[in-house]
Amino acid sequence: MRLCAMTYDFLVASWAKPSAPRKVIKVFGIIERIRQTALRFHRDAEAAARQELQTIISSLPDDQAIRIIRAFGYFSHLANIAEDQHHIRRTRAYAMANAAPREGTMAYALARAREARLSRASLHAFFESALCSPVLTAHPTEIRRQSSIEREMEIAQLLEARDRVQFTPEELTTNRDALRRAVLTLWQTSILRGKRLRILDEVANCLAYYDHTFFRTSATLRRPRRPVGDD
Repeated sequence: MRLCAMTYDFLVASWAKPSAPRKVIKVFGIIERIRQTALRFHRDAEAAARQELQTIISSLPDDQAIRIIRAFGYFSHLANIAEDQHHIRRTRAYAMANAAPREGTMAYALARAREARLSRASLHAFFESALCSPVLTAHPTEIRRQSSIEREMEIAQLLEARDRVQFTPEELTTNRDALRRAVLTLWQTSILRGKRLRILDEVANCLAYYDHTFFRTSATLRRPRRPVGDD
């Protein structure tokens, strides 16, 4: 709900021009009507709701349709960020409770290796010949703008700070303002690039993920851990 309210705030702010307040209310009303009608159709399979959706969408002018499509697209992106933060929150809660390792973690894999009585030598021998390599798509249609990725990461960090820090009222206001700025910046960033993509652009886009994922995570894998095996 917190992210939903923030999303609506940024949509209103993005259209909130002093010269056209009625236009803001009209577009926001269409978004809310589509959302509620879609929920009725999804939950109850109402034929009337389906017909109403078709009528609303088919009657939209092109400029309004583009804005509404973008709005729901970004809403999905923000919902994914919130879901990721929920998984991080749960993982930290498990760790703080000193719970058993969860499936998919390195600790869980090592525990399985110990249960199977795999020796360190056998694991070393396996990884000497095993190929462990990330697979990243380089399809042009899936390349995203670096500026958009950076704003989404900023939003995720600001949401995570709310879980890790007990804010004062002033700090909470600062965090909320920063969230709205980041989301508004994301909304005002063009989805499409101003020039045609090259092969090197695709390569650079893939390599950018190394900085945000593999390089940061690989350092934690080198920390001392409980030995596996009897040698």
